[in-house]
Amino acid sequence: MLAHRIRAHLCEIAQTAQPISHHAFAKRLELSPPNTIHELTVALDQLNGEDVAADQPLIAALVVSKAKAGLPVRGFFEYTKENGLFDGDVSGPDASVFHEVELKKGR
Repeated sequence: MLAHRIRAHLCEIAQTAQPISHHAFAKRLELSPPNTIHELTVALDQLNGEDVAADQPLIAALVVSKAKAGLPVRGFFEYTKENGLFDGDVSGPDASVFHEVELKKGR
């Protein structure tokens, strides 16, 4: 299952504490087009659900968007908002603070 494979790779990435872009991560996983980013996003959403259910740091926070200055995509923040983990503006400075805190939890 892709989500389990992604979690294993993210656990390795967590050791470096350096986020990775969706594109670079899809390449690392050797995902084949088409729809690689969509497949990755669906699996990351699944990991978020597993982490929320287990009251664990969100490992998907390690995957970021090049276009969002090193932050996860908007859907990550919307998911965390829907699950009561984040209550700020998904495109404002609160998102950066939440992301940094989430990354520190995973270390």
